[in-house]
Amino acid sequence: MTNWRTVFGHDEPYDEQVDGIETVVETAAEGGYAVVEGACGTGKTMIALTAGIDLVRDPDTDFERVFVLTSVKQQLRQFEEDLETINADLPDDWHPVSGLTLVGKADVCPYNREGAGGIDDGNVYDRCETLRERTRDLVGEGGSTTADDLAARARGQQIGLADSGARGGGARYLETAGEPSPYPPAIPEYDDGGPAGSEVEYCPFYARYLADLPDEGTDGDAAEAVPFDFTETGLLTPEDLVARAVRHGTCPHSIMGAALGHVEVVIGNYYHAFDPTTTAAFTGALLDESTFVVCDEAHMLEPRVRDLVSEGVADATLRDAETELSRVIQPIKFEREGRRDQGGSKTADADLVRAELNDTDVSFEELEATLAFVRDLREELDRRVRAHLDRTHRGWRSEPTALDDDEIPLRDPAVPSEDEISEWAAEAGYGDATWVRAEAVGAVVERVLNEAEDEERSRAAPSVGRVLGEWYRRGHVDHFREIELERTWDESEPGDSWRRVYTARLALHNCVPSDAIGSRLSAFGGGILMSATLEPMDAFAEVTGLQYLEREEGRPVVTRRYGLHFPAENRESFAVAAPKFTYDNRGRPGEETPTRTAYADAVATVAALPGNVLVGMPSYAEAEWAADVLDDRVDKPVLVDAASDEETTESLKSEFFAGAGKVLVTSLRGTLTEGVDYRGDRLSAAVVCGVPIVNTSSPRTQAVRRAYDEEFGDVPERRSGGTSGASASDVGFEYALTVPAVRKARQAIGRVIRSPTDVGVRILLDERYARDSWDSVRPYLPADEFQPVSPDMLDLGLDRFRDRLERG
Repeated sequence: MTNWRTVFGHDEPYDEQVDGIETVVETAAEGGYAVVEGACGTGKTMIALTAGIDLVRDPDTDFERVFVLTSVKQQLRQFEEDLETINADLPDDWHPVSGLTLVGKADVCPYNREGAGGIDDGNVYDRCETLRERTRDLVGEGGSTTADDLAARARGQQIGLADSGARGGGARYLETAGEPSPYPPAIPEYDDGGPAGSEVEYCPFYARYLADLPDEGTDGDAAEAVPFDFTETGLLTPEDLVARAVRHGTCPHSIMGAALGHVEVVIGNYYHAFDPTTTAAFTGALLDESTFVVCDEAHMLEPRVRDLVSEGVADATLRDAETELSRVIQPIKFEREGRRDQGGSKTADADLVRAELNDTDVSFEELEATLAFVRDLREELDRRVRAHLDRTHRGWRSEPTALDDDEIPLRDPAVPSEDEISEWAAEAGYGDATWVRAEAVGAVVERVLNEAEDEERSRAAPSVGRVLGEWYRRGHVDHFREIELERTWDESEPGDSWRRVYTARLALHNCVPSDAIGSRLSAFGGGILMSATLEPMDAFAEVTGLQYLEREEGRPVVTRRYGLHFPAENRESFAVAAPKFTYDNRGRPGEETPTRTAYADAVATVAALPGNVLVGMPSYAEAEWAADVLDDRVDKPVLVDAASDEETTESLKSEFFAGAGKVLVTSLRGTLTEGVDYRGDRLSAAVVCGVPIVNTSSPRTQAVRRAYDEEFGDVPERRSGGTSGASASDVGFEYALTVPAVRKARQAIGRVIRSPTDVGVRILLDERYARDSWDSVRPYLPADEFQPVSPDMLDLGLDRFRDRLERG
């Protein structure tokens, strides 16, 4: 083992950090994974970076980079800060550790950042691809110019503006990230001297990047196009990247892609490793055994990846695909019928369609069959939505605003079987080939339309084809199919149409993403998965595929648990044996039940403590109830969170932190109970009401539960009860519902104590946290951390804590 202490960014590591770093280094060197649950203050980011950088700089390992994945922006910033701390403490004769933070095109495109060139967040991806394609066409084989010339022309247009006395008395340069570019704010056009209107827009930033690439046929690397030494700059943040690239007139996003395979630390999010589209187009080069991977906030790995590897297609996308297919079919159909195509310039001609078909194995008959299938599928979707609403919401046409988000299962979620859409398709005469060939058909449609319109942009047909193919290929136990209905409002739809109220989506949910997670983790050379809330470790290792890697591939998986090492006298932690906060016990908000009375009293007691108090409820509706109760009973401002955009949430958080003590009431499924830094005096107490188990009546939840029973019910340790006491018959409930709920509660409670000097109170309010029973969750809590008390003893316990603090 090399001397990792040279890399470590502080004077003296904690004992937990010494054990953690050495465990991670030893495990990863053998191709394995360390699973670390560490309370706040453990220094998990420094453990991960120190171990990873040590392995990368050790000449005896094959590791070339550290790839950090996190789902929380604040944690991304923490990795950036810790990497800068490491670089600041390196010996003078060491090169700085090079690092790069990955972001999307919208964050780095100079035009989008400044709202210039007609580019904005809504069109930046399509416009970027179109401009890049046109730029490549202009300089490609047989092109009419060079990349150098295109960049020079853009600069020349700017100089021409200055020479001609343009408005403002001189040239205007596009500026962003505090740097002027060499180009005007408008997208430049290339004029080859042809007829008026034949000018072609292009991207001068991308042209400059192409000009700087090594010549084809050489052994050069794309990194040669980076106009600065990124290996000696230490951490390159997105703002630094944009400033440096714009100063040289080159494309920041292309520079990011060229550099990411050469830096020692890459910081990104789960998309960059698990989203099939992102990995195929951008980060694929990082997904191999030379990469040491860090999965931060790993308790979110399973739900995040489940979303990324699930599929779906909206009703509107089916409609657009139907239109695209028709536009490709019409020219040949009209030609065969002896009619003239009236489609106009935006419709492909028959020769173009034939040429594309001749270059593929897709036939014209397959185009027609796919069109018929998509059209009929959309009609079947419409029929099913109307039938569902007529059955469950009679009178919905007269009161559409009373409708909520909804889901229509396409099979009994508790009984794995073929879904009703697949059955309908078979009965309608659509066989296997229709499903399987839809993706190839969609690709042909995309190529034809892009060629016809001379514009590279996203098309609906390929995504529809991909989803149809996956719908056919995926199993019916580990995947669940349904129709999702999301509340919207579209005035353009008829008043009696459900489309006026809903966006409908055919959804294919991956219930058990352990295979997807495990197969991706197996591609890396080793790594660390870490969070403050991973218990029970055996359940976590199963649902993330780690136990499969250990059993089948012989790759070591080592677990470590590090509790709070801050002074115990600075905190009080109670599990209050109040009645279970379940719907059957509490009733609806507004009902005066004994359970609600008990919770109102307990929450008011905690909320009245000095300083800021966080109240976590199972849902936003319950948060509104709690806020109403506290408004009448607490002599301090009460803020209530609601499902909203990021800007609104940030404003609420700032209001909470400012000034004297307040109460913030939120849902435990919101964004204010995870990843938010309530350091110092920002939070003095937190109370969690109930065990935030998701709606068990949801068909999707039932399907995930059943899939987990099928997948993990026969695991040997489960048959004997395992560490958490689950049996084969209830492992689905444990994995799908109980474990994620307790992690949510622990994340919220964990906001209180963030440093050795923090003082605070943590309250779990529900008898399932306090007592051992058939549905107890106490085994999932840190041992001996939360003292069980009865509701009538909560006041006394809090008074004793205050007295102890006053005595010093």
